[in-house]
Amino acid sequence: MSSTLDTSIIISLLSLVIILLIITPRYGLIARLRYFRRERKKELTEDALKYIFNCEYEKTACVPAGISAFLGISEAEYNELTGRLINSHLVSLIDGTIRLTPEGRSYALRIIRIHRLWEKYLADETSFPEEEWHKRAHRKEHSLTLEEANRLAEQMGNPGYDPHGDPIPTANGELPFQDGQPLSRLAPGDVARVLHIEDEPAAFYAQCTAQGLFPGVQVMVSETDASKIRLVVNGEETSLAPALAANIRVRILSDEERITGKIMTLADLKPGEEGRVVMLSGACHGQQRRRLMDLGIVPGSVIRAEMESFSGDPTAYLVRGALIALRKHQARQIFVQPVKTETYA
Repeated sequence: MSSTLDTSIIISLLSLVIILLIITPRYGLIARLRYFRRERKKELTEDALKYIFNCEYEKTACVPAGISAFLGISEAEYNELTGRLINSHLVSLIDGTIRLTPEGRSYALRIIRIHRLWEKYLADETSFPEEEWHKRAHRKEHSLTLEEANRLAEQMGNPGYDPHGDPIPTANGELPFQDGQPLSRLAPGDVARVLHIEDEPAAFYAQCTAQGLFPGVQVMVSETDASKIRLVVNGEETSLAPALAANIRVRILSDEERITGKIMTLADLKPGEEGRVVMLSGACHGQQRRRLMDLGIVPGSVIRAEMESFSGDPTAYLVRGALIALRKHQARQIFVQPVKTETYA
């Protein structure tokens, strides 16, 4: 009898615990499901506004099928989303095209500002690899407040562009003008500087960076045809399909702006040879970039290769009177022009 009573008490207590876990106002299962549902709606709203803004920025029509495909949602979810956006006065539907209202544009620019500021923060202040910047910034844009983003911007000196070359909207909701033209429009012989590389899809961005293409890099078009565009990037030849080149924005350089002469990496210098720094690779970012610049490795500095270690890696370099050791993978991220000097016998 006592055993049966104990079992009943235990079952009752367990039932009570389960009920509490389900209905507790803040942490119960129902509350959590409601929270995730609200967050899902919020993310869809903000992602849709960004997509519509990008369509308007690129001067392309924004149609329902495009939004559904971009967000990966069903027709029913799209209809619910559109109704919510219209009822919130964030978008209007005119002749089958979706357009942002002034309120919707302001909201979209706020999300874009947070996203691009966070990418800049990840690039300059952390060691996360480039392929993670966009994904992490996409998560952060839905949780970081505009006030927190503005404080972050002040800490970083209010940057104007993210690490991919996209302009960062100002705190007042203004988007700086984006100069340049698609790389695909350049003719053979044109020399230009890369301003922006589209970071989506990720595979495209990875292909560009693997070929040495980063914002700030000088490129020269050597040949074009229907299937490829041949380029010289940091002294190396490479090629891109025209469709990919269309997603890279560049600015044609005047004769005075061009970097002329041979360009090589610091790792190519032999002991006794000197090189004048042209630029640091876009792949060198964050703490590593700041360390090199603190050591005096900035454009215009002359560096002398002094001696190699017994294994050949690292190599000692003389920079502004100080001897420093750099690994080959670090030296390959520093582009220099050779300075005529006598090599060791």
